Formats: sequence, C-alpha cells, structure tokens
Amino acid sequence: MSKRIHVVPHGSGWATRREGATRVGSTHNTQADATQAARGTAVRERGEVIIHRPDGRIRDANSYGNDPFPPKG
Repeated sequence: MSKRIHVVPHGSGWATRREGATRVGSTHNTQADATQAARGTAVRERGEVIIHRPDGRIRDANSYGNDPFPPKG
C-alpha cells in the first residue's frame, strides 16, 4: 500500500484516502481535521500528505520522512 495519503472532499465533509485505495480511511467535518489525521499517519509511516481543493485539484503536498527530492540550498 502506498504511503501517500490524500485529503479529499467526501459528501458534505472531508476524508483521508490512501493512494490506490477504493475506500476512505476516515471521515471528518473539516478539511483541517482531515489534514491533521493524515499528517499524524504520514509522520508515523514516513509518508506524504496530498491535500485537495473542494473541486478535486491538488492544493498542497507535504512529505514526512526521507524526501527523495530535497530542495537545494
């Protein structure tokens, strides 16, 4: 299973979903709550959180752990 966790719109709220999964992992009332839950899992598993906008487009992404493409400088 992928270590990428997506925060996606779900019904009238938000949900966390692992990349490649057909079902959501957890549901939340707000995007902030879903992001916090996804971040906790990503930190524990050294993965990545990808946050989507209400229309489904990607808004932000954060890595927790070994980043394969660290910024220079």
